[in-house]
Amino acid sequence: MTDPLVFAHQTLGQRILFGSGLAAVNVAAEVDRLGADAVMVITGGHDANFASGVARQINATLTYDDVAPHVPIEKAEKARAAAQEYDVDLVVCVGGGSAIGLAKAIALTSRLPIIAVPTTYAGSEATNVWGITEASRKTTGVDDGVLPVSVIYDAELTLSLPVELSVASGLNALAHCVDSLWAPRADPINAAMASEGIRALSAGLSALNAGSGDLRGREQTQYGAYLSAVAFASAGSGMHHKICHVLGGAYDLPHAQTHATVLPYVLAFNAPAAPEAARRIADALGCSDALEGLNQLRKRLKAPVALRDYGLKETDLSEAADLILKVIPSSNPRKVTRQDLLILLHAAWNGAEF
Repeated sequence: MTDPLVFAHQTLGQRILFGSGLAAVNVAAEVDRLGADAVMVITGGHDANFASGVARQINATLTYDDVAPHVPIEKAEKARAAAQEYDVDLVVCVGGGSAIGLAKAIALTSRLPIIAVPTTYAGSEATNVWGITEASRKTTGVDDGVLPVSVIYDAELTLSLPVELSVASGLNALAHCVDSLWAPRADPINAAMASEGIRALSAGLSALNAGSGDLRGREQTQYGAYLSAVAFASAGSGMHHKICHVLGGAYDLPHAQTHATVLPYVLAFNAPAAPEAARRIADALGCSDALEGLNQLRKRLKAPVALRDYGLKETDLSEAADLILKVIPSSNPRKVTRQDLLILLHAAWNGAEF
């Protein structure tokens, strides 16, 4: 017989609209439903054309594009001041994790509602997690006030995202799923979401990698990314995310590529101590071994390989290990020492093969 089920699970309230080619219509409908009078549209660089069109359609008060990765505190304060100056009552953000992160930074202090239109697979749109970087240190936190009230998924908006970036972003989402399985608040519900997220992301990324214009593959990847984010928001940050948040904030590494690179090394470290999580990952990838399945997927996708390719110096690894050790969750299935982290970081820095 199985053990009795005893757990607590919290579900976040959010409206999801999903449909290719429907983003502009859905944004306008949500702005109208929310009764907003002064809308601020935030956009990253490569999404400017669509964002400009939406801004005109909804008669936005302000279009804002001063966006940067990891949300530097200076950028956050400038955006907050702009929202206050224009008496904004709703923020619409179009883009990836950086644009959505900036919208969250505004909401953190103003409590303004957010409509998120993601154009990558970062997943930030479906979490109540915020992050701000100050003095080369990234601080993250949880606040329901930063959770977008509506999320609008449209796979057509991802068609301009190059396959290489799609792969990195999708593997970032897959990392949310994997890390959720041993995160501090892991439970059967978020584990089920994470498992289905891994399956959808694996299938979707494989399809879009085979043909960059494959809209169905991109839809599957968006669906998987949403599930990954919901699982992550519910389960909390595990070892993998703590490592990547330190590396991104302290050494200005690209977010998605860092997650995509570090993931197999964390899986290799934790899997022996987390057999149920490893089984779920393997099943979702359609193979007998979780790490082997992940590495096969990464090879097919030509995934990012080494942290040194993104500017991290070998001389940074000792300091990084010290910073990471302080934030490793006590719930991690395997005890983590500084030496463990040094070995893991050196392997990820060098792109060592298993």
